[in-house]
Amino acid sequence: MATVIIDLPSTTTSQVNRKLVEIRERGGAVALGRVLTLVIVDDDGEHLEEHIDAANEASREHPCRVIVIARGSRTAAARIDGQIRVGGDAGASEVIILRLYGPLASQGQSAVVPLLLSDAPIVTWWPGVGPKAPAQDPLGELAQRRITDSAAERNPVRALATRRKAYMEGDTDLAWTRLTNWRAQLVAALDLPPYEKVTGATVTGEADSPSTELLAGWLAEYLRVPVKRVKSTTAQGIQSVTLERGSGPIELNRPDGKVGTLTQPGQPIRRIALHRRNTKDCLIEELRRLDPDEVFEAALHGLDKLAPNTPAKSAKTAKKPANGKKTVQAAAKPAK
Repeated sequence: MATVIIDLPSTTTSQVNRKLVEIRERGGAVALGRVLTLVIVDDDGEHLEEHIDAANEASREHPCRVIVIARGSRTAAARIDGQIRVGGDAGASEVIILRLYGPLASQGQSAVVPLLLSDAPIVTWWPGVGPKAPAQDPLGELAQRRITDSAAERNPVRALATRRKAYMEGDTDLAWTRLTNWRAQLVAALDLPPYEKVTGATVTGEADSPSTELLAGWLAEYLRVPVKRVKSTTAQGIQSVTLERGSGPIELNRPDGKVGTLTQPGQPIRRIALHRRNTKDCLIEELRRLDPDEVFEAALHGLDKLAPNTPAKSAKTAKKPANGKKTVQAAAKPAK
């Protein structure tokens, strides 16, 4: 089925709603089959279509109504240009794009409310620059889940730290979702002999990588051992993790951003696919849960426990006996 695209220039939300009803009556879309409403908040720029494509792919697993608030020029005359897409490339969703100009660019909540599905959960996603306190943003207040992406900010680590202070249940960040494979591999390594206590950890990665920060925080919170966050000038995202144990370290190293090497005493060296996850896969994972992510919250708390950042060439691992194996195993499992 080809994608049906209906343009509604200089429109109103009432006119958009009437057109949706008309399409539904003709059998082009079945709103009753939608399990949630996904609100995308972004600037009307070059990456907007990429983010809509990611939502369309995610909708094949999570049928939803996608409402895109595309903020246009603040200096233009006030108007709303609407567009409705159904079928074909729109996936299992109906996509409503509202381009807001002038004073309306900051009135996204008023534009969204008339288009929400009755009794369906709401997820708000800021794929680019997001609010400092998502739960206090007008569009965040509508949602059960609020998804940001610190890696898309001008200063990713600072953005993560700011949102950590404003964290509310329901907040999450795609910088955290990109860690799922790393967490799974580290837990699997702890399931292999020798079964010893972890006494310290070092996490090395790109200086402005929020995912590296969160991985270090997660280990610090659940292993309850000293964890060093080491900055690298050559890494792409996370470069390596070392878990110290009495018989020798567990080391998971990914120098090229694609393939990782896992080494530990008494076990053969293993090569593991650790490609950097794309936005589509991360979004699909996040839409699987609508309850608060307690493990993400714990990882944020763990950031306070990290040792001071260290240049990669002088990294040393602190040691202190502790045992957090079982706890970190449970926390590593992504929600279904």
